[in-house]
Amino acid sequence: ERAGRIKVFQNQSTVNSTKMFLDITDRVTSGSETGLLGLAFHPNYDSNGYFYVNYTAPSPLRTVISRFQVSSENPDSANKNSELILLTYNQPYSNHNGGCVAFGPDNYLYIASGDGGSGGDPQNYAQNINVLLGKIILIDVDNPQPPLNYGIPANNPFVDSTNVNIRKEIYAWGMRNPWRFSFDFVTGWLWTGDVGQGDWEEVDIIQNGKNYGWRCYEGNHPYNLGGCNGTYEFPIWEYSHSLGFSITGGYVYRGQNVPE
Repeated sequence: ERAGRIKVFQNQSTVNSTKMFLDITDRVTSGSETGLLGLAFHPNYDSNGYFYVNYTAPSPLRTVISRFQVSSENPDSANKNSELILLTYNQPYSNHNGGCVAFGPDNYLYIASGDGGSGGDPQNYAQNINVLLGKIILIDVDNPQPPLNYGIPANNPFVDSTNVNIRKEIYAWGMRNPWRFSFDFVTGWLWTGDVGQGDWEEVDIIQNGKNYGWRCYEGNHPYNLGGCNGTYEFPIWEYSHSLGFSITGGYVYRGQNVPE
């Protein structure tokens, strides 16, 4: 729940009660597009009890990526005092926080970051590789590199950069508001729905080191070409606002009920 609660219940249609797994409403700011926005369980959760959350916190408004641990006495309750903050970055506006966190087939943690908000990305953060806004971020939570509480994967595109200002956590950039993404574990592809500005919504397959074009392009269409001279990866699909609005998908279905 965006206010800062995670609840647990039996996975059956007759369930009529929930238990409080974690309540961090005392450290989450919510409303508009802010709040507790993402949850991911460690691939070895059964043995280490670690899970990761993405939430917005106040004063200053910022995104927080944290690790918590389940209680050793109660599998239906997390230890609220176990929080280890891995990563924070400030949010200039209340909207476009991204929010999704998920572990990939490589066991690294992928984080969706919006462009910081307002409209039209006024500071062009999505194209700025010195900031984490408007990016897909990739970190190694199992091998921290002090003083960081995480490591930088060896294949990240800027890992070998000698420019101290470039954020080596960046995996891909040029995103507007990648609200949700997921991995197709058959192909290993990372599918993302990136919310559009005023006219076009897009679906992207995220690849290492690619620039997905915002704010230069909205979908396949020029939006603000000032200062744009890069190489851009265009969406595999787009739809106009005559068809629908903010895309929240990014999931691949491989069951039998929808042959397509």
